[in-house]
Amino acid sequence: MSYDLDGVEQLDYAELKEIFDQKKSSPILIDVREPEEYIERHIPNVPLIPMQSIPERIEEFHKDAEYIFICRSGTRSHHVALYFKDNGIENVKNFAGGMLAWESETESGWEGQVRDIEGLYSKQT
Repeated sequence: MSYDLDGVEQLDYAELKEIFDQKKSSPILIDVREPEEYIERHIPNVPLIPMQSIPERIEEFHKDAEYIFICRSGTRSHHVALYFKDNGIENVKNFAGGMLAWESETESGWEGQVRDIEGLYSKQT
């Protein structure tokens, strides 16, 4: 069950799985781990935007979109959510357990790092 930490809603596995299974374009799920971690194991079709690249790209994100961040354990993704809020993007959530808590299907290999942030929004229906 979700809870609040530092003003960021924390989602558990069941909540994220329900969102993932709906296959809707919103909220936008983003993996913020390092490429090596992503290649090893990631949630299918969830794009990678490494945490360290976000500060230089924060202005590219739409302020009115909804985002859920994913990392290994939920710590880095929580920090990304806080960073988004500090930069005026309020509708953010964190997958509290991270990939350690993800019990469903995964992929390995490279699906690709997001190079064009606008591409995140072109998939919206």
